[in-house]
Amino acid sequence: MVLRFAAGIIAPFLLLLATGCSDVPDLPAADAAPPAPLLYEIASADGSVEGWMVGTIHALPAFVEWRTPAIEKAATSADLLVVEIAALGDDGALAQTFASLSRTAGLPPLGERLPAELRPQLDALMTRGILDASQFAATETWAAALILARIDASGDPANGVDRALIADFAGRRVRELEGGPAQLGIFDRLPEDQQRAMLAAVVRESESAAKDPGRLQRAWLAGDAATIEASTREGVLADPAVREALLTARNRRWAAAIGSLLAEAPRPLIAVGTAHLVGPEGLAALLTAQGYRVQRLS
Repeated sequence: MVLRFAAGIIAPFLLLLATGCSDVPDLPAADAAPPAPLLYEIASADGSVEGWMVGTIHALPAFVEWRTPAIEKAATSADLLVVEIAALGDDGALAQTFASLSRTAGLPPLGERLPAELRPQLDALMTRGILDASQFAATETWAAALILARIDASGDPANGVDRALIADFAGRRVRELEGGPAQLGIFDRLPEDQQRAMLAAVVRESESAAKDPGRLQRAWLAGDAATIEASTREGVLADPAVREALLTARNRRWAAAIGSLLAEAPRPLIAVGTAHLVGPEGLAALLTAQGYRVQRLS
């Protein structure tokens, strides 16, 4: 389980931030609209194209067609790729990092880290995941939340868009904004009350997630920015402190790094979880505030 989790790395409530492994592909209907994942062109004030930015999803069922002509053109035209984590293929290293950060002896039982009214839902969730409470005896609360969030998730990290783009850029430069250890460290540094808020949100929303695990995948594939932005204020991200740590503070750091990168000559394709692009605190807005012209292409 830890190995499969590490391949996903980030949690589903951060949208298209992560992952499960579904045996039944949640494919779009045959008459569905063509794919339109969020893709932006970034230009300087004089209109010169400086780069592109595409919203990714870190796990998908097999055979989902997501590449559009505009995405293909941006990937071909870019001089380098910028992703959250460059070494996604190194499952062993990611698993080792997760294990080293996520375990502490002497923790309370997992049920005691939840409000009493959520404990029956926790039991039901673990039953669906074929898990036992004893497996979480030394698992820190943030890590337990991420593991449990994967139970009802749909898709496989092997089919993630970021992995596919990294493969496309073989022979070209790939840079990362965070890396696996830094990204997991964000969760590990959360105060325990925020970790418990994460856990409670995962358990509270587990029934609705089980009923429609592909909801956010469909929103991503359609480029439904309104639904994607709404998801950044739901569940775990409804807690302002958790949202700041997991989403908006990272957006600000990334926008600063991307701004510096755009000032250089090579033109990047920036591929990050779609939730990071949208809304007044998203990367599109933050780069616009830096003076760039950010235009949606698809």
